[in-house]
Amino acid sequence: QVQLVESGGGLVQPGGSLRLSCAASGFTFSADPMYWYRQAPGKERDFVARINLDGSTLKYADSVKGRFTISRDNAKNILYLQMDNLKPEDTGVYYCHTSLNNAWGQGTQVTVSS
Repeated sequence: QVQLVESGGGLVQPGGSLRLSCAASGFTFSADPMYWYRQAPGKERDFVARINLDGSTLKYADSVKGRFTISRDNAKNILYLQMDNLKPEDTGVYYCHTSLNNAWGQGTQVTVSS
């Protein structure tokens, strides 16, 4: 079955960096656009970034443009999110998502705090 497993979250100070990973299995990863979303406490789950099949087209939420970078390794079936210059408002649970298979991972917690 389709499985997405996120990792790489943690506690980081403002201005710091984290790299999230999402290991995918159970579907043809290279044939599916992939997404990162996040959900802050008490808020809806929001779009963060999208990447097309070969990584040539990227899209970001305005709030993360210039700070976050989405990428993928189709040989390893892994989706990444490099997060730099983190801010307290980036705090939340980060999820990877495959739209064609309508599946979500369990999420990984990111906390930005001094």
